[in-house]
Amino acid sequence: MKNQAWIDKGNALFMQTYGRYPAVMVEGKGCRLKDADGREYLDFLSGIAVCSLGHCYPPVTEAICRQAATLVHVSNLYYTVPQTELAALLVGHSFGDRVFFCNSGAEANEAAIKLARKASPAGKYEIISLEGSFHGRTLATVAATGQKKFHEGFEPLPEGFRHAPFGDLAALEAMISPATCAILCEPLQGEGGVRPLDKEYLQGIRALCDRHGLLLLFDEVQVGMARTGTLFAYEQFGIEPDILTLAKALGNGLPIGAMLAKEKVAAAFTPGTHASTFGGNPVACAAAVVVVQTMLGDGFLPSVAAKGRYFAAKLDDLAKRYPHLAIGARGMGLIQGLLLTDQGKELGPRIVQRLFQQGLLANFAGNTALRFLPPLIVTEAEIDQAMATIAAVLAEMAG
Repeated sequence: MKNQAWIDKGNALFMQTYGRYPAVMVEGKGCRLKDADGREYLDFLSGIAVCSLGHCYPPVTEAICRQAATLVHVSNLYYTVPQTELAALLVGHSFGDRVFFCNSGAEANEAAIKLARKASPAGKYEIISLEGSFHGRTLATVAATGQKKFHEGFEPLPEGFRHAPFGDLAALEAMISPATCAILCEPLQGEGGVRPLDKEYLQGIRALCDRHGLLLLFDEVQVGMARTGTLFAYEQFGIEPDILTLAKALGNGLPIGAMLAKEKVAAAFTPGTHASTFGGNPVACAAAVVVVQTMLGDGFLPSVAAKGRYFAAKLDDLAKRYPHLAIGARGMGLIQGLLLTDQGKELGPRIVQRLFQQGLLANFAGNTALRFLPPLIVTEAEIDQAMATIAAVLAEMAG
């Protein structure tokens, strides 16, 4: 069956929750995908920051097959080897002392919200997040998300969430009340338009939490796991959170999420307070062990940082050629955005559609920037190929 036949079949079956592109992906290898019509795409979206080692990374595939032939599931009533090995890797290379495993970023953020409330004194339940943030699609994580478009149609949302103006430390402090227990933020807002938080701003938030006795929660679902050039983004800001959430790239395509916390905070979770039937599944954990080991390998993290600088410089050069459409690059490591002018923003969806038609996968984030999330194994030659496509599309849009 070709693309259109599968699309017609799917459209008759699925709830219409996605605006999909007219392609049925059937095969992936490295940074490239192939659809049912045999057309190849250069993937600079990575399943939205998921397939960071590329599609069908052989060591991960081998680990999945080996574990699937050994033990697939037993529930968290029992210990398993892959889960414990993964926990040791994450705890051993982070600020965290304890880890909780789940299946997604939204679940990890749900767990963080619950832990923050449980670990705080009675009467403290309110969490302040930032405007422009995105924390998930469950009711609580939607309520924590600082974008009204995600709230529409789901009101009344769970109470206990407030959204502070982005970048305004004084305004954030003014919102702290006797009911506040935590501040939640992404070190870089991905869905908000590839918008990094300044180092001084994040350090200021950490100081606010210390001064007011609040917990600091970092959502690194999109930017954790080497995406920014360090294993965790917080490492670049000279501070540590109290709780951190991960997912996306952790399993390189298999569903897995994790929440890390310091001992004094994690102690609030006791048997029966939180759980996940599939959390820490042996197959997903076996894949994730290989992912983390690969990312900690010699030269991997520095290469991500170097390729990120190379990509950002190319995007900046492109913006100079089309100043009426683009302002310049912003991002960290290999999460890069091309910030668009007002004219460029109006064309954003069309630009992404044309990139797709030209065989390059990207998206338009926060109605402000073209977002690029290539696999971390991307080569400079593949970055050059992507840049040539982007340049051609911008030239076409410029008329």
